Amino acid sequence: MSFDAQQLEEHCQTILQSRRIKNKIVILCEGSFAPLQGRRSPQSYGRMEDFPDANFYKACVPQKHNQYLPEFFNCGDCSTVIATYFKLLELHDQNPKNSYLTPKNLFTLVDLDIQIRPIYDYSFSDTESIFENLYCQFKVNEKNVTSHRIWTTGLIHKEAYFLIPELQTELFDKLVILGCDSKAEYKNNPLSLETIYWDMINSLSQDKAIITNFKTVQNRLKNLSFFEANGEEISPEQLQTIFQEKFKNAKDEEQKQKVILSLLTIKNAKTDYWEKIKKPKNWPYKSERFREQILLKIADFYSKKSQNPQYHIPYFLETVQAIAAQSQNEYLIALTQNSD
Repeated sequence: MSFDAQQLEEHCQTILQSRRIKNKIVILCEGSFAPLQGRRSPQSYGRMEDFPDANFYKACVPQKHNQYLPEFFNCGDCSTVIATYFKLLELHDQNPKNSYLTPKNLFTLVDLDIQIRPIYDYSFSDTESIFENLYCQFKVNEKNVTSHRIWTTGLIHKEAYFLIPELQTELFDKLVILGCDSKAEYKNNPLSLETIYWDMINSLSQDKAIITNFKTVQNRLKNLSFFEANGEEISPEQLQTIFQEKFKNAKDEEQKQKVILSLLTIKNAKTDYWEKIKKPKNWPYKSERFREQILLKIADFYSKKSQNPQYHIPYFLETVQAIAAQSQNEYLIALTQNSD
């Protein structure tokens, strides 16, 4: 979803005039809010936190911050999220008395994707340069976090985080939802993430997005040290073969995990994989409720990992809390000095 100029301004004014953002961290994220019909209002925007993207991120907030939750706003696609970020700052500067926003507490989180998105009048020229500066070997680069108000995910998109290897044993193998044994299924068999990884690998050469953006894919994998940056060009077919060999011949789990995480930075995991995971046939509730409950359990898993930079989303949420706290301390110090 994207806005024309008038819609963007109305969207931003509604956020700025929402009392619930006063003195709060505001995080703009991707996601539709099409179900909001009629005239937009701060009250109707309050319901956006019940939509899947914002709801998942909110549930990932580290538990120690439950008393000071950020306010999340779905803002459409990546380009619209970024446009919203800059328009909010512009409108606030024009009329700060008509805004509840604290500009230093405004952040965005957008999907990395493999289509590079340009960003104008910002310290990083596009989403790929943000990714390269913000992450190093699948971990958040801690020394660079204060340079960023616009964050990308460290994997291709949010759904890739639902399929990391650790979740097989930590969650899927022992899944119980609403008191029922809830072993998820994939292609009519018990869910095996390894099967999904093989399916993803074996479809690389036919993936239209990868073929169209193959230069980006190669450069990203070279930066991740997936293969040697020796200047040789390869084809999508060769890339698929490389993944097959590396995955099959990994010496240990650590090496295999690097192959999987490399895969999850380039291969769309949502439609053909995550959305193909189904509830068990004997589960007594609706499929939508099953998926909703799995997401909350995944979010709970991440909410306990906020101190570890290999878990990007909770680490981001922990980081913005720290940045906002530092800004507040600086503000209080300045007030004290001015009163002396």
